Amino acid sequence: METVGVRVSKLMADRGMCSRREADAFLADGRVRVDGELVAVGAKALPSAVIELDAQAQRQQEQLATILLNKPVGWVSAQPEDGYRPAIELIVPENQDPQFAGPRLQNKHFQGLAVAGRLDIDSRGLLIFTQDGRLARQLIGENSGIEKEYLVRVTGRIGDRAVQLLRGGLELDGKPLKPAQIDVLGPDRLRFVLREGKKRQIRRMCELVGLHVHSLLRVRVGEVRLGNLNPGQWRFLRPDERF
Repeated sequence: METVGVRVSKLMADRGMCSRREADAFLADGRVRVDGELVAVGAKALPSAVIELDAQAQRQQEQLATILLNKPVGWVSAQPEDGYRPAIELIVPENQDPQFAGPRLQNKHFQGLAVAGRLDIDSRGLLIFTQDGRLARQLIGENSGIEKEYLVRVTGRIGDRAVQLLRGGLELDGKPLKPAQIDVLGPDRLRFVLREGKKRQIRRMCELVGLHVHSLLRVRVGEVRLGNLNPGQWRFLRPDERF
């Protein structure tokens, strides 16, 4: 029998309605009803409660920006490191894909914009920034199972045993990895499709089977592809695209 109340902001985040930070903002603005009653920041409810956002809050969520960037090698995904710059600095008007018939970049697009997932400094390809906490949770949440596809060039012999181990049977950080889809594209080229994202995962997996990654390109996250974005270019996620 349910008797213990949970913070409404946590319930909203757990249900994928928004992030906890966004939930607190909606609560503070009087945009949330629980079982038909208006509630404020700090309110609690039963896990079975009906939680609703008002129409204005829903419109606000629909206007949140998501940006796709083709990150070049040498740029860090988030926090700057000595001698290197964060990839968000590439999101400037002159780098917007000229073939994209969408809105022009404005200051409002940087409010709460954060990277959703990462690419190592030595890797390149599709990097996603979003203002939408729901999407960030979908992409990088603990239970996210969204596929990420990479084209990888390696040195070393790609043998049957190595491919078998890459597909399943390896451990990192003392834990078994989820099964991966591995396709051999050539004598030095592999396609990886992963459903998890441990730090430098592909490079470390390859090292365990005697391969060294020479280059790594992320070409897809979920159903969204890098497409013809040039290195350093970016565009907004289209309304018809879904991860």
